[in-house]
Amino acid sequence: MQNKTRIHAHPSLEQDQFDRIPDSLVLLILNKIADVRSLGRCSAVSKRFNSLIPLVHDVYVKIDRVVTVDGDYDDAFNPSSPKARNLFSHFLKLLIFTLLKPFHHLRNTHGGNKPLFPQLSHHSPAQVLKNFSHIHNLRIELPAGDVGTEEGVLLKWRAEFGSTLQNCVILGGTWVDRKPASTEHETRLEDNGSIPESFYTNGGLKLRVVWTISSLIAASIRHYLLRPIIKDHPTLKSLVLTDADGQGTLSMGVEQLKEFREKPLAASASSNRTQVPASNMKLRYAPYLELPGGMGLQGATLVAIKPSSMRSSGSTSSRKEADAFVCGAFDGPYKAAAKALMKQRTYLLEMNGF
Repeated sequence: MQNKTRIHAHPSLEQDQFDRIPDSLVLLILNKIADVRSLGRCSAVSKRFNSLIPLVHDVYVKIDRVVTVDGDYDDAFNPSSPKARNLFSHFLKLLIFTLLKPFHHLRNTHGGNKPLFPQLSHHSPAQVLKNFSHIHNLRIELPAGDVGTEEGVLLKWRAEFGSTLQNCVILGGTWVDRKPASTEHETRLEDNGSIPESFYTNGGLKLRVVWTISSLIAASIRHYLLRPIIKDHPTLKSLVLTDADGQGTLSMGVEQLKEFREKPLAASASSNRTQVPASNMKLRYAPYLELPGGMGLQGATLVAIKPSSMRSSGSTSSRKEADAFVCGAFDGPYKAAAKALMKQRTYLLEMNGF
């Protein structure tokens, strides 16, 4: 007679192996995810994930749509609409940022049936991020650039803020050419190195002034909108606010965030934005630049802006820091454009605060 034996599962196999992974390693993985929607979906996986998500250090928020005061969704959310591309209608009317559904059903483990994240379709990023308690690095992406430009025109800017503007660089061009001019044409345009007389008479200087003021207004509005986020997250070490078009980027590091919290923010009396201080500007211009990747830039212009109250000491190190900020502000062919323009003759301008 054969003996009947039973097969038993090994005790170690009955344990969920994922539970053996320490929280620190799980948080490392969640930090790599960063995207706030994906983190919301992860929260629905388990109670453990639900309790770890608020401890994530790196968060990325992509804003899909902007709800305006008058509720005109079609114009406000259509990137090709003049209303959506216009700085004042796009941002001065900005009331609510809209995100989608992943968090709606999540519950806070410490608050009973209270949702872990509020209804994102009706709340601002500050409210969406409120349940994150340990954010170190935050990146927010707006749905489009702020300054409307004609097709083919290049306009990019990058700004650093503390409690007010510290540095800003603007790169512009009247036309991005995918078929660069001949070498002979390029050399002939750049030989002189000075701005031609036509630049002043055909509206070229006026256009650059418009680019500069519009970019500074866009940057100051973004800075003003960050107040509740910075207030609610004292652990922040890096904050970047950019847009899907790659037009403008506002950044704040550890020292800038500290200054923002300690010094009162000077708001503009005319609108919901930070006041732009009186500044010194360095303008550089080239009629044509040939860039890497088979590109050319007509009417290439680089404007470096620094508040008058932060005048450079004139030392070699301070000049190198200022040049490093300008040269590192952009990527790809636009970085090459900034470096090339840095070699051009410099024109000094002054601007009152507004």
